[in-house]
Amino acid sequence: MDKTREPQYQFLVELREHQGLSKFGLMSNQVWNDDPRRLGFTLARYKFVSKMLSGRDRVLEVGCADAFATRIVQQEVGKVTVVDFDPVFLADIRARQGDRWQVEAHLHDMVSGPFSGTFEAAYALDVLEHIRPEDEDKFLSNINASLTPNGVAIYGMPSLESQAYASVASRAGHVNCKTGADLKATLLRHFENVFLFSMNDEVVHTGFSPMAHYLLVLCVTPRTTAPEGLR
Repeated sequence: MDKTREPQYQFLVELREHQGLSKFGLMSNQVWNDDPRRLGFTLARYKFVSKMLSGRDRVLEVGCADAFATRIVQQEVGKVTVVDFDPVFLADIRARQGDRWQVEAHLHDMVSGPFSGTFEAAYALDVLEHIRPEDEDKFLSNINASLTPNGVAIYGMPSLESQAYASVASRAGHVNCKTGADLKATLLRHFENVFLFSMNDEVVHTGFSPMAHYLLVLCVTPRTTAPEGLR
């Protein structure tokens, strides 16, 4: 076994020998290879979620992709259950599972129906912009169906204004980007209270949303009646 010159760092080598080196997920690996700083932005979004939901017992992540950053939320809540509609990502999550950061992962398309179970909170980062406008109310209502009456939800998406700078690959999947005002209006159909935040790089703030690259909304108290089109 290698020996570090400063003994307080020897546990790093021991961890490598006993557990191996952690692996990126499918999506985080691509980001680290092509645009490493963007991984910092992603981690900051999950940090925001983790602090807003701190102390919640049961939390649902919708559209988890490779769930690489999910453990940041796991640090602050009782249990995170993750769902995604792509079996490739679910297989990747299960292949990288370790003993310490176990996550319950399920294959589920939220547009098709609610996910079974009851949760105090839910979040979906970089998901809503991939949902067709005609499906968004169904998507959001199905998430709400799993929330407790006092449930909380957080949604994050690139702003409509940011799309002029988005990559070709990103624009191909972004079929429903919104302005801050439109995102808030959409979510007010599903929640009694919606709080809009702006984000530029890794900084979350309350500044002018048309100048935000990314939008985060904190939603509190699901509405008890479905939007007009779903009744």
